[in-house]
Amino acid sequence: MPLWLVVELTYKCPLKCPWCSNPVEFERYRNELSTEEWKSVLREGRKLGALQLGFTGGEPMLRRDLEELVGEADRLGYYTNLITSGVGLTVDRLRALKAAGLKQVQLSVQAPDRALNESLVGLDVFDHKIAIARAIKAEGLPMVLNIPVSRYNIDRTEEFIDLAVDLGVEYVEFANLQYYNWALLNRAELLPTREQIERSERQIQAARERLGKRLTIYFVVPDYYDDRPKACMNGWGAIHLTIAPDGTALPCQEARLIETLDFPNVRDRDLAWIWRESPAFQKFRGDSWMKEPCRSCNEKEKDFGGCRCQAFLLTGDATNTDPVCSKSPDRKIIDNLLGCARQEKPDRSDRLIMRDIRKRRAPIDIGS
Repeated sequence: MPLWLVVELTYKCPLKCPWCSNPVEFERYRNELSTEEWKSVLREGRKLGALQLGFTGGEPMLRRDLEELVGEADRLGYYTNLITSGVGLTVDRLRALKAAGLKQVQLSVQAPDRALNESLVGLDVFDHKIAIARAIKAEGLPMVLNIPVSRYNIDRTEEFIDLAVDLGVEYVEFANLQYYNWALLNRAELLPTREQIERSERQIQAARERLGKRLTIYFVVPDYYDDRPKACMNGWGAIHLTIAPDGTALPCQEARLIETLDFPNVRDRDLAWIWRESPAFQKFRGDSWMKEPCRSCNEKEKDFGGCRCQAFLLTGDATNTDPVCSKSPDRKIIDNLLGCARQEKPDRSDRLIMRDIRKRRAPIDIGS
């Protein structure tokens, strides 16, 4: 059953993060679901067994009906999580969301100081982020401090940990970027080196030992530097369901990238049919779709062949083994990418293609 339901309420966002997970052509998806349509999605999701609910975007605070939707979700019995940049979140709205039943907040911070944060998101919002983080804790809500990790900020690992301790958060997540959509456009600039990854891991382990249960630190290992793929979403269409702003139902937030699949929409079919019977959700369930070496691999029930989106992006065929796997005949694609990772420290964020519909976007060679 879809235990984890993610509702992308809007692709609108005031920030210009160059690693945004939203589609590069996000301006095409403007026909957002109405309040009542979202409520119908929430009801149908609970009937299917969904328990965890993430309100995200874009920036979900741009939806004026967010408090109403949180209230409906709480009435239905969801554990609700707000995934936000903090922009648009005020103390008054925070209190209203808590009163409506919000259970947890995940707040993103891109740098431990104002100047770098502004250069990475395109707006001077650092002070607001810190103030709203303190307000979240003052209201007694559990909080995850989410840090999207790139070559631009990975060397500030210890400062991020100090910031998390100072804010009094329970969890901090160092989320190494996954190279889809905007992050893919900027991959050459954003990809850290192996040495940076290893140094950051050592600093995090030292902090875990020093802080103990005071702070839980997660470190999401970047796919490219591993020799086995992640068990993406615990398998295709297994426990995760995303609904995009226009009502498109997806097995993960990036699945639109697989251009060969036609994903269903909640405006056309009910969620039960979408989850249980739609061809798109059935496509990569089980292992009958697998080619070699996945088909005969003794690890296939552990990693499910890896990420279908990554396989499609890097090889052109979503049924191929995720190239991250050392058993994949396409592993050389990843090795070539790693060999091109910049060694010098980044000093010019103007090299980044910021999330902005007005900017001309350069083409990218996916496999180089």
